[in-house]
Amino acid sequence: MRKGNWIVFVVILSSFIIAVYLYPQMPGRMASHWNVRGEVDGYLPKFWALFLMPSLSAGLVLLFIVLPRIDPLKNIEKFGRYYDGFLVVLTGFLFYLYLLTIFWNIGFRFSLIQLLTPAFGMLFYYIGVLTEKAKRNWFVGIRTPWTLSNEGVWEKTHKLGGKLFKLTGIIAFFGTVLEGFALFFVLAPVLIVSIYVVVYSYFEYQKIEIDDKLDNHQAVASN
Repeated sequence: MRKGNWIVFVVILSSFIIAVYLYPQMPGRMASHWNVRGEVDGYLPKFWALFLMPSLSAGLVLLFIVLPRIDPLKNIEKFGRYYDGFLVVLTGFLFYLYLLTIFWNIGFRFSLIQLLTPAFGMLFYYIGVLTEKAKRNWFVGIRTPWTLSNEGVWEKTHKLGGKLFKLTGIIAFFGTVLEGFALFFVLAPVLIVSIYVVVYSYFEYQKIEIDDKLDNHQAVASN
């Protein structure tokens, strides 16, 4: 088992241990969802509130461990170091969210949105790192028909997309000090960048297609 997988295993095991330890002490229903104003607007029975997140994390980890083995292109291993790093970052993000819900339910009061904003920032920034390093595959990265169809389009789109996703991570940190706009700083940049890189990949593909046609016409004319 690789080092990153061990870290993930320890984090998930810790979350299950916390759930078991706290189960007798928690109320029958626990706060589990907050609205955009940071107010609780959803509750779960304590079993689900305590065990759902650890179970979800475990399921995601198993999925991410399986994906490199079933990827038809077998390219995920080529950036395996960054792939494993993303798994650690994602698991850490979910564990941090889990701890915040636990602390809230044992009586601590804070702005959940404000505390989550830097965590989103770090997650988005690392997504940018992973995007820059990703090689063409079916599961990780900016997977559009045009990036999957052409290696050059994949490389250009991911080089640009990686930089832009890093930028969204940096922008998200502004939500920490501007709490009233926290969700805007988190969601708006990611939405804009996601749409932009899809459109960018389409036009890059069209540009390559036009260049190929011109080259073919020139080759025919020269003959």
